[in-house]
Amino acid sequence: MTIDAIIFLVLSYLCGSIPVGLLTGKMVKGIDVREYGSGNIGATNVWRTLGPVCGTIVFALDVIKGLLPVRATSLHTDWVVTMPHLYIWMPVIAGLASIIGHNFSPFLKFKGGKGVATSLGVAIGASPLAGLIGFVLWCIIVLITRYISMASIIAVPICCVFIWRFNHEQAPYVLLGILATTFVIVKHKANMARLKAGTEPKVVFPWEKNDSDSDNTNPTSPSDSTVAST
Repeated sequence: MTIDAIIFLVLSYLCGSIPVGLLTGKMVKGIDVREYGSGNIGATNVWRTLGPVCGTIVFALDVIKGLLPVRATSLHTDWVVTMPHLYIWMPVIAGLASIIGHNFSPFLKFKGGKGVATSLGVAIGASPLAGLIGFVLWCIIVLITRYISMASIIAVPICCVFIWRFNHEQAPYVLLGILATTFVIVKHKANMARLKAGTEPKVVFPWEKNDSDSDNTNPTSPSDSTVAST
């Protein structure tokens, strides 16, 4: 592997490690979102803590963190010549580096989110159609079950299978599927225990809120038991 390829992978990791949720909380409300709700920096906790606008922005940026490194590999056409045997692996390794960066950020003492939104970005970069299928499936499961964690646990491995199929069943995408699925399962271990016990919080859709509900843009109490998934 060439020096510039190694530098590129380090930059992919750093791109994924940017704590967008934390920065959004600091800039918008001057708060640390880790002290509210689930304590997670992902889009779900930001949505519940700061409202749908901030949550949507964080979700989009977390997706972009996974998308950019994968798509940027196509700009390095010289790698086909300098490392022909590794070139096919670069989009996958870059995508995994960004997911690892999100989950284990050096800016958060190697802690982070659960990597679902960033994994979606990697999926879109590797296969836009597979990424779309995965996202639609995730939305359907959330609408039916109201469990964001369950949707993530089911949708990510299925999406990875489609990525593998749409990329002509190439070996690098087997690695992507195995590792991405492993990350999601490990990060959602506590969620799975709560699902089994029937104590996992369900999502409340904006259209279901009534006039007596509190303003969605106000930070929720740090004791809120809702668990974020992204």
